[in-house]
Amino acid sequence: MSTVLVTGGSGFIASHTILQLLTAGHTVRTTVRNLRREADVRAMLKNGDSEPGDRLSFVAADLTSAAGWPAAVSGCEFVLHVASPFPSQVPKDENELIIPAREGALRVLRASRDAGVKRVVLTSSFAAIGYGHAPHKRGTVRGEPAPERPAPFTETDWTDPSGADVMPYTKSKTLAERAAWDFVAREGAGLELAVVNPVGVFGPVLGPDYATSIMLVEKMLNGALPGVPRMCIGVVDVRDVADLHLRAMMNPAAKGERFLAVAGDFMWLVEIARTLKERLGEKAKRVPTRQLPDWLVRLARFKDPAVKQIIPELGKWKNATSGKAQRVLGWSPRSREESVVATGESLVRLGLLKI
Repeated sequence: MSTVLVTGGSGFIASHTILQLLTAGHTVRTTVRNLRREADVRAMLKNGDSEPGDRLSFVAADLTSAAGWPAAVSGCEFVLHVASPFPSQVPKDENELIIPAREGALRVLRASRDAGVKRVVLTSSFAAIGYGHAPHKRGTVRGEPAPERPAPFTETDWTDPSGADVMPYTKSKTLAERAAWDFVAREGAGLELAVVNPVGVFGPVLGPDYATSIMLVEKMLNGALPGVPRMCIGVVDVRDVADLHLRAMMNPAAKGERFLAVAGDFMWLVEIARTLKERLGEKAKRVPTRQLPDWLVRLARFKDPAVKQIIPELGKWKNATSGKAQRVLGWSPRSREESVVATGESLVRLGLLKI
């Protein structure tokens, strides 16, 4: 088995990816911004029933600095570059996100090339695919199927970072992935690249470090929302995202390709709320199933700046397909509902809710 570097080991996707690499027999090295986080990462892995001992090692490295990256990639056959900033608030300056994402990806690629790494798998996002396009609006306000749906997004689509209402995070993921492909084409010197583009990542948390999408379920279960915005998102389980990374790492057919990670059709937030309510029973008693009118959500942005990020998506119907990942890599994701329920169950199990 190979030695594999996973960047950002304390992250939600990264911790599950480390678990699956260890289960598959690989030796894993991971980066953290501060080595004091090693105990936190090992605690998360223990919650995932893994105590890897010396099969897992840690290196201090930060996306904003070149220090540490040569040591991190040394001796690795594969690098999974998962780390990327994803804030809960919109930054005042978009470059606070764009520069670390783009320059961090280039640092990892440059160090990987110089160390003779065979392949880098970059964790990009649906954010680099499905934004800045003409809006698709659904004809109802109740989250029911529309009579006509636009064609789903595929890996051939790219977000237009200059498009109206493209948020800084979306722009950062788009520019970082573009920069990665350009680097490999011009300066890669044989380095292979594959890219995974997940939608909203749900599933079991291993500790208090988890994705922004998980915070949505957390707020629902805590009763922190008076209702849900009229918004739809893609859903995929973190365990399936990790599995897709491993497939993109090992399968020769993944070289030079990008793969959307999505389980079925996108879900309206009210559908997610109803799923939690129906499947978790008493544990979901605080989950709101009332859909908020768009005007009320727009007003809420003055009280909660985080709401600003979702305003451009109100009422828009989007969809995407993972047909390529299934066809080329044999990937088969869990259902959307199973992922949503697993999220809630793990938050309850680890005592991360205010209930």
